[in-house]
Amino acid sequence: MAAPTSASAARALGGGHPAGATGPTTALALLAWISLVLLLDADGSLWLQRGLGVLTWGLLALVLRAEPSLVRVQTGVVVVLATAVEYTFSPLLEVYTYRFDNVPSYVPPGHGLVYLAALGLGRSALVRAHLRVCMAVVLVGGGAWAVHGVTVADRPDALGLFWFCCLAGFLFWGPSRPLYVGAFVVVSSLEVLGTALGNWEWQPQSPLGLMSIGNPPSGAAGGYGWFDLFALLTAAPILARWRRWRPGRQSRRRDDRSRRLPPPASASSPSPSSSGK
Repeated sequence: MAAPTSASAARALGGGHPAGATGPTTALALLAWISLVLLLDADGSLWLQRGLGVLTWGLLALVLRAEPSLVRVQTGVVVVLATAVEYTFSPLLEVYTYRFDNVPSYVPPGHGLVYLAALGLGRSALVRAHLRVCMAVVLVGGGAWAVHGVTVADRPDALGLFWFCCLAGFLFWGPSRPLYVGAFVVVSSLEVLGTALGNWEWQPQSPLGLMSIGNPPSGAAGGYGWFDLFALLTAAPILARWRRWRPGRQSRRRDDRSRRLPPPASASSPSPSSSGK
C-alpha cells in the first residue's frame, strides 16, 4: 500500500494541520502555564505582567520549533488576527476590559499557545478514535450552557448563544473538527478562570446595547473556529510566497557578495620580481 501523502495525513488529522510534536501532554502543559500566568497576574503589578509576557513569547517560540512550517505560519496568523481583535474589542470598544485597561503582553502569545493546545488535544488518540462522541459531548455540554444563559441565568448571555451556534456550525461543517473539540475545552476553562480571578471582565451589554453578554459568555470557543478558518485559508499561500521569495533573496545576496570580492589575479600578469625592478 502506498504511503500517505502529506495532504492526506493532514486530512486525517482534521483540516490542513499536518502532524507535529504538540500532543495532548504538551497541550495540558500549555493550559497549565496559561492558568499559572492568570493566577500570578490576578494580583500582580504591571511589570510582572510584562515579564509574564516575555516568558510566554519565549514558550511559544520554543513549542513552535517542534512544529512543521505550515503550523508555525498558521499559529502566526492566529496570533496576528487575535491581537487585532483584542485591541478592537477591549481598549477601543470596551466589550471586555483587563485590569490595567490594556491588552496584557502575555495575551498575544497566549492566543498562539491556546491554538496549539487546542490542536494538541485534537491530535490525541482519544479524540481521533472517538471524534463523534467528543463532538456530541461538546454540543450537549456547550448547548446546555448556552441555553442556560438565555433562559434562567441571572445575567443574560445572548452573545454566548451566538458563539455557540458558530461552534456548532464548525463542528458540523468545518474542516478542523478535532481542533474545535480541543478549543472548547481550553477556551472555556480559561474564560471561566480568567473572569473568576478578575484578569478581565465582560460588559453586560454590547456597545450598542443590542446583545447581552455573560461573564464569561458561553460558546467563546466558537471564535477560534473563525481564527482557524482564516489561518487555513491564508497560511499555505503565505508560506508558498515566502519559499518563492527566499531563494531569490539568497541568490541576490550571493551576487552582491561576488561583486564585492576582488577579481582573481591573472596568471599572465608579471610578478614584481620578473619586472626587473
